Amino acid sequence: MSSPAHFSRAVFLDRDGVIVEDVDWLIQPGQIRVLPGVPEALRRLAGAGFRLIVATNQPVVARGFATEAQLETLHAAMDAQLTAGGAPPLDRFYFCPHHPNATLPAYRVICDCRKPRPGLLLRAAEDFHLDLPASFMIGDRPTDIAAGAAAGCRTILVQTGKHLLAPIQTAEPLDPGLKPDWTCADLPAAAEWILKNP
Repeated sequence: MSSPAHFSRAVFLDRDGVIVEDVDWLIQPGQIRVLPGVPEALRRLAGAGFRLIVATNQPVVARGFATEAQLETLHAAMDAQLTAGGAPPLDRFYFCPHHPNATLPAYRVICDCRKPRPGLLLRAAEDFHLDLPASFMIGDRPTDIAAGAAAGCRTILVQTGKHLLAPIQTAEPLDPGLKPDWTCADLPAAAEWILKNP
């Protein structure tokens, strides 16, 4: 493995509510709505040397609404829509297809990849030789913040309203005292903070 000097930094992005509009059961490319200012924010982060990696829980697979292959196709369409808007290509989409109460038994497991567990981020760190303490996790739920903190990243909570909802189902309770390093309105504001606090 490379020495830390050769590691790269990343911005981990929750998908729904951070880069695209959060809609119930996003499974069709026609449902994708890129949020305002996102392509430019991604361009600025990539220009500063950050890898751009999506880390998202996707229970649509566990519920039987989409297959993993269909989700990969959706993510390719999302990346194409982002780049058409001026964003750089995202480095990779990592998703957790599991759920503790999955409709499909094969996905009804307690895994290490469903946020708040940090498995998606740790897998990306291995794949891309990332320096996690120099990286950031941006999300709109406490589970995103917990996953980022568990991976050793700095964390940013985007206040979309989802942060006020009841937490998603998790294998263990969330630490109620866990706070993000920064709180802001949207991805452009998060990018601005990251670029001022590299």
